[in-house]
Amino acid sequence: MTQKIRTRIAPSPTGFLHLGTARTALYSWAYARHFGGTFVLRIEDTDVARSTQNSVDQILESMRWLGLDYDEGPIYQMQRLERYKEVVDRLIAEGKAYYCYSTPEELEATREAKRAKGEKTLYDGRWRPAPGKTLPPVPQGVQPVVRFCNPADGEVSWNDLVKGPITISNREIDDLIIVRTDGIPTYNFAVVVDDWDMQITHVFRGDEHINNTPWQINIFNALGAPLPLFGHCPVILGDDGQKLSKRRGAVSVTAYEDGGYLPEAMLNYLARLGWSHGDEELFTREQLVSWFDGTHLNKSPAQWDPVKLLWVNAQYMKQADNQRLAVLVAQQLVKQNVVLDAALVEGHLSKVCALFKDRCDTTVALAAWAAKFYGDVVPDAAEKAQHVTEAVKPALQMLADKLATCVWDKASIAAAIKEVLTATGLKMPQLAMPVRVLVVGTAQTPSLDAVLELCGKEKVITRLAAT
Repeated sequence: MTQKIRTRIAPSPTGFLHLGTARTALYSWAYARHFGGTFVLRIEDTDVARSTQNSVDQILESMRWLGLDYDEGPIYQMQRLERYKEVVDRLIAEGKAYYCYSTPEELEATREAKRAKGEKTLYDGRWRPAPGKTLPPVPQGVQPVVRFCNPADGEVSWNDLVKGPITISNREIDDLIIVRTDGIPTYNFAVVVDDWDMQITHVFRGDEHINNTPWQINIFNALGAPLPLFGHCPVILGDDGQKLSKRRGAVSVTAYEDGGYLPEAMLNYLARLGWSHGDEELFTREQLVSWFDGTHLNKSPAQWDPVKLLWVNAQYMKQADNQRLAVLVAQQLVKQNVVLDAALVEGHLSKVCALFKDRCDTTVALAAWAAKFYGDVVPDAAEKAQHVTEAVKPALQMLADKLATCVWDKASIAAAIKEVLTATGLKMPQLAMPVRVLVVGTAQTPSLDAVLELCGKEKVITRLAAT
């Protein structure tokens, strides 16, 4: 690459950052990082009625959580209105844009007439200047829009980074409104000016934008601006086979943070949801950057698979630093009104996480185990009836007596358990399962001696007595 690579992500703050936009952000970020380029965050907030500061905050938080650090931005379109006006005025002066005074009622009547004839409902060009053409008189009290003079003939072609060569006839598109009656630019115009001014070289976005691209290319050409390369990624489909979107089935990125997922797992899963590097399923952020050169992007839609995401997250849970997990689990415990001091999080909770993380696919699941060590435990009724029988209660009392006097470490606890097994003739499961049920509420746990050591002598003796 001889040209400095510059990519961008440009979400609209009309809702949360959803998964499709997060994936596009990831690809744009990884491409820029791979080539040592620049990644820009732009906030496309020209939909004034629907844009909110809460949405902006959520977008920024999602980017932070995912670790998609941007080199420039956030840049807000509403702070660039003077620049858009400058470019519009130039286009009008050059005869490449014009004022249109058609009212919404007139436009709808025209569309209805075209529908009745079976024609495309394109704008009829009544206000478009042309040599020898007499325009209608300017109506009083009508605020005009500005339309772009789209070429009437010819084709727009580009070699898409994902889909390959694409050609669309100019007869399929009409004179786009580029400025609304309130003076606010429309998406297809503002994005061109932004990408031009910010020297964006590569645009990755969802393939719902393919139909916008011919308009944008024509505006770039009208301005004499260099074209970026476009890559349109297929949509992500939900369980119902329909496209995930803000309005349909999509979940915010921050909801996955709240749900106990690790950001590196989400990045890994999102990257594979439309891109591959051989058969690699799990890879680091550094490996992704090393491999992501814009090739091997899928042309077909990807299917969101919550089960696969859980599996990926579970693999990262196993590898995660115990102290880091302890901090995340402590945050989950707060939601259950379990508040731990810093020393307990750093020491005891870290050990709990080390013991149980292999059994968990989220930090929420890990917090459910951890809660058993810091609050009351109610044994599962069915498991208690099955395992805590009259026949085993004498052995439980014997174990409680021995544990009450033993040194509280894993080896001494294991020795006490072995002594009870020898004295009673019980097999390990016959003793271990009722002990687990009483101490942590369920019959299935990691090594019993390790669980009892972490639970603490006083709690263990108290809970064993609750037969």
